[in-house]
Amino acid sequence: MSRADTDAAAGASGAATSPLDDSSPIRVDAQVAAEWLGQGMRFVSQAAAAPAVVVDGDGVAGPSPMQLLLHSLAGCTASDIVDIAAKMRLPMSHLTVSITATRAEQPPRRYTAIRFSYRARGIDPADEDKLGRAVTLSHEKYCSALHSLREDIDVRFDVHID
Repeated sequence: MSRADTDAAAGASGAATSPLDDSSPIRVDAQVAAEWLGQGMRFVSQAAAAPAVVVDGDGVAGPSPMQLLLHSLAGCTASDIVDIAAKMRLPMSHLTVSITATRAEQPPRRYTAIRFSYRARGIDPADEDKLGRAVTLSHEKYCSALHSLREDIDVRFDVHID
């Protein structure tokens, strides 16, 4: 089998021909490009059909990459919870997801702890356990952004009803 045939077969099966071979075809599910604006740490990041986002490593002209990671987590889990609550027929008029995080002091300065806080309105206090179940399902099963992080990150959450 030729190299081209091997690559084509690998692309069809989704398996790489070698874990060290970066030239192997992969299935692309998402693609983003960040273009430097020529000053400071400012970039314009663009995904296919989505609006562009200004990313600023200094966090001045836009969120920093690490802040965007938290924005992604908040948006992902919030979307899950709104969807799950609707399927549970759990009426909700408002949802806020707040995230606090701790970063390592030495490079790569990754997040070492992430804390989620959920505040919902319009839910009967007797249904707090249902909201908690929606959060648990998001964290344990559905939130692809959260599941894309390293497994050794300590992730916790709390739930509040206002």
